[in-house]
Amino acid sequence: MERCSELKKTYDDCFNAWFSDKFLKGDNDDSICAPFLKVYKECVEATMKDQKIELKDIETNHLGSKNEKSPS
Repeated sequence: MERCSELKKTYDDCFNAWFSDKFLKGDNDDSICAPFLKVYKECVEATMKDQKIELKDIETNHLGSKNEKSPS
């Protein structure tokens, strides 16, 4: 998902600043980074759609189920 890399970096930078400057000092309001997360998430979802990857396919827990693939 190379096309989303810059958006991820922007969100990560915001999150890391919020975490150290706000969260560790007791402020858990992370809404300052919400717009960056929204744009990044939309990019990832669009990229997955372009690659024909269904979100439900990656959210399904296969570990320990009959769908778990054995190592080849």
